Amino acid sequence: MPISALNNSVPASHQVQLDTSLRMLVIHWHESHVSYYPYVWLRDNDPAGFHPDTKERHFDLTSINLDDDIDAFSIEGNKITLSWQSEGYRAEFELTWLYDNQPGNHASDPAFSDTQLWRSELPSTEIPRTQADAILTKDSALLSWLRDTQAYGLSIVDGLADNVDAGTQIAKKVGFLRETNFGIEFEVKSKPKPNNLAYTSIALPLHTDLTNQELPPGYQFLHCLVNDADGGGSIFCDGFAVAEDLRRADVAAFDLLVNTLIPFRFHDDDYDIRARKAVINLDDEGRVNEICFNPHLASTLDLAPELMLAYYRAYQTFMKMTKSGDYKVSIMLTGGEMVVFDNRRVLHGRDAFDPQTGARYLQGCYVDRGEFESRLRVLSRS
Repeated sequence: MPISALNNSVPASHQVQLDTSLRMLVIHWHESHVSYYPYVWLRDNDPAGFHPDTKERHFDLTSINLDDDIDAFSIEGNKITLSWQSEGYRAEFELTWLYDNQPGNHASDPAFSDTQLWRSELPSTEIPRTQADAILTKDSALLSWLRDTQAYGLSIVDGLADNVDAGTQIAKKVGFLRETNFGIEFEVKSKPKPNNLAYTSIALPLHTDLTNQELPPGYQFLHCLVNDADGGGSIFCDGFAVAEDLRRADVAAFDLLVNTLIPFRFHDDDYDIRARKAVINLDDEGRVNEICFNPHLASTLDLAPELMLAYYRAYQTFMKMTKSGDYKVSIMLTGGEMVVFDNRRVLHGRDAFDPQTGARYLQGCYVDRGEFESRLRVLSRS
């Protein structure tokens, strides 16, 4: 029989019981909302098992018998005390904490905004824009800009100073810069003997950067110092929108791009960096959360021969969609503007330009998603 109790200090809509058959604490928050808390989960999350300063767990799970049962509880105000009689152990929880951390429900996370998918109908005037001075001086403006940038995967910062450190200064307001084999910061301009197509003047088809890395960089910051050459427009595409449209139109192709890892590789005289990635990646709820698409860095496909044609069809379908005018948004950056985008969502490219007609010089750096999300959480506290 379940052990049940109601306490006068608990609202009438809260009924608490121990279900000995399920071995769970059961809380009826109201008539239609019931939560289940396994005994072992409660033992593992006893607040006393966390360091008061660092908030890290110091409880040792190997020190207990996972089959020990709770056999008594008491409630006073907002607190419930649980007793493991076989251990002679007691733990105290706040009911509000239990409500906020119900097993089976992901805790709310202020780091994530509602994703706004977009296609070619997004006017360049509706891409989120923020002034650099506001980001640098007002936490409220910084927070608003971070949320907008994450929601769209793309934003523009205006009014940057005419120096190579101005974009980096903005990026450091978000978090630590990500160093790669191209350095902490990198220049995007035509160079002799380039080791990357970005350092040429030819057109760059849409892609995500550094798919050859174990973890491709998160947010890219591209500060335009000068863009006087003929051509050189920047092109962007919401990879999440492409993936979701593919899922609706051809689920077999979508599944192949989700479930098949292909090799990517960058190599020059000093580096040989390789990784296997799926072009489309999903989170644990089946939502698209990452695109790894860079045909220039794709190495020789080493799939089983019988899978090759089907995979190439799916891969080509996705590639054709990225080339379609249905998804592209073009921006002609000018000096003092910086475009910021989620490199693991938004594909980017550029039109060819003629370096004989003028200079085109952008300064870039990366900040990983984890840094970006951390700053969102901290700023959201206030």
